[in-house]
Amino acid sequence: MFGLFKKKSKKEVLEKKYKKLLEESHRLSTVNRMESDKKMYEANQVLEEIEKL
Repeated sequence: MFGLFKKKSKKEVLEKKYKKLLEESHRLSTVNRMESDKKMYEANQVLEEIEKL
């Protein structure tokens, strides 16, 4: 309950964004390969930011 208003660290925010992008990429892979590749590229950019931290 005391963690309710705790701010997330930048790393936690980026990890959540990375996971969401990977899920979208996987979902799009069966429908639209080009869009899937774009999401994968974005996910890799976020991963590089996480590694810099």
